[in-house]
Amino acid sequence: MPNPQPHGHRSLPRSRRFTYGVGHVLNDLCASMWFSYLLVYFHKVVNFSNVLAGQLLMVGQVSDALCTPFVGYESDRTRSGCGYGRRKIWHLVGSVCVACSFPFIFNLCISCSKSPDWAQFIYYVPFVVIFQFGWASTQISHLALIPDLASSPSLRVELNAIRYAFTVLANVAVYAIAWLLLGLEDRSNHHDLSPEDADEFRNLAFIVIGIGLFFSFIFHMGTTEPLRPHRAESVTEEQPNVQEDEENEPIIKKKLKRRKMTWKCWLKEVQFYQVALLYMCTRLMVNMSQVYMPLYLTDTLNLDKAYIATIPLVTYLSGFLSSFAMKAVNKAVGRKMTFFLGVMCVLFACDWMWVPNIGLQVYGAAVLLGVGGSTVLVTSLSMTADLIGENLDSGAFVYGAMSFTDKLSNGLAVTLVQTLHPCSDTNVCCDACQSYYQQVMVFVPGGVGLLALLVLATLICKPIGIKTEFISERQMDNSAEHVPVEYGAIRSTPHMNDTDNSEVSLTTCDA
Repeated sequence: MPNPQPHGHRSLPRSRRFTYGVGHVLNDLCASMWFSYLLVYFHKVVNFSNVLAGQLLMVGQVSDALCTPFVGYESDRTRSGCGYGRRKIWHLVGSVCVACSFPFIFNLCISCSKSPDWAQFIYYVPFVVIFQFGWASTQISHLALIPDLASSPSLRVELNAIRYAFTVLANVAVYAIAWLLLGLEDRSNHHDLSPEDADEFRNLAFIVIGIGLFFSFIFHMGTTEPLRPHRAESVTEEQPNVQEDEENEPIIKKKLKRRKMTWKCWLKEVQFYQVALLYMCTRLMVNMSQVYMPLYLTDTLNLDKAYIATIPLVTYLSGFLSSFAMKAVNKAVGRKMTFFLGVMCVLFACDWMWVPNIGLQVYGAAVLLGVGGSTVLVTSLSMTADLIGENLDSGAFVYGAMSFTDKLSNGLAVTLVQTLHPCSDTNVCCDACQSYYQQVMVFVPGGVGLLALLVLATLICKPIGIKTEFISERQMDNSAEHVPVEYGAIRSTPHMNDTDNSEVSLTTCDA
């Protein structure tokens, strides 16, 4: 069994950065279809009502929300995954579940396509639940690998940027294939989506699964997870014996202990909720614009069905190109200012879409959405990694909790939008539907963006990361002196004037 990597900054070869980056491609491909085409597929192809289509997406989001904390908790508890890696074993389980269930979602009900809508709804629910469990298992295990593979904040940003770059490429692939299937077919009198397009969505689902499994294989063959021993309640850190302070006075550093952060400890941290709310706002901005862009294009702008592939394609190409600048921008202006700039891009895009009948100017708004969405997503994930810092034993729980807020909020938002639809109970639309999706595309991402700025303002004065304090007892008077302080992966230099060997540990969690 490989030896655990030493505590401290860990280098990562470029080949392993690549193999790590492709580990989420299967999820990204499926998520692109799920968010971009689920509503439009079930409403216009399967002929579900707006409410029923929204409820099916809600079932998926709630299932994902419930699975993510469970997967995160169990992933943290898993010791070594039978020598394969505790994160990688959960990733493998998730990939199998996704591959086996997703094709059934974008396929007409087998032997029941003529049945009542409620019967077909029941048929699809188990496949949606299995898919979301697998998706959550893959996502959480893949995210939790970032702190395990990289202790350097800059390397974590780079891994998040690489991961997001492949997310964008996966989305680009989905939209490009969808454009080939929907836009280049020889149907001169078939410009709108209808049940006749069922075969195209089925073929798209099978192609997506095939490509995703290929990249999952690369991830599992090329990524080596640092195997970590099962930690006790406290973690001992060795410090150098002697160092000099700024006044050249000798400082004696000692062996120190700290308690690891458990899930109960995280729930007591205010910053945990601040970062979770920021991540939730990020996902709402990105996902809601992705969900309703096809309906905005077809129902509000009355564009040809091929545009439901080309416009999102432009969005994700813009995001892909901007992701290359994430590391440099974060280093130049910091996490929080980078996030602010991303939100402003999203707000400008919403303002542009408020203009009536913008026609092909929607390409400009799509570019701003891509750049803004890429920026806020990469930065919020980097903030989450900073929050975890050196608390790797509970990293999967943190990512699971963040994802819980993401999935539940998206499900509730979609359900609310679909319920408020002017033609919510029918599978046909009236004139009022034309302006409805324009309002959704403007006020939902725009309003959430403003909320994100308010949450960001509460984090301005504090570095992101959980503070861990160590104390040492003086041998002479038994008084305690606080020594090192950690914020995420950034550690200050401890100063001790005593020379005794006694040690005691303390964290911000009253364990």
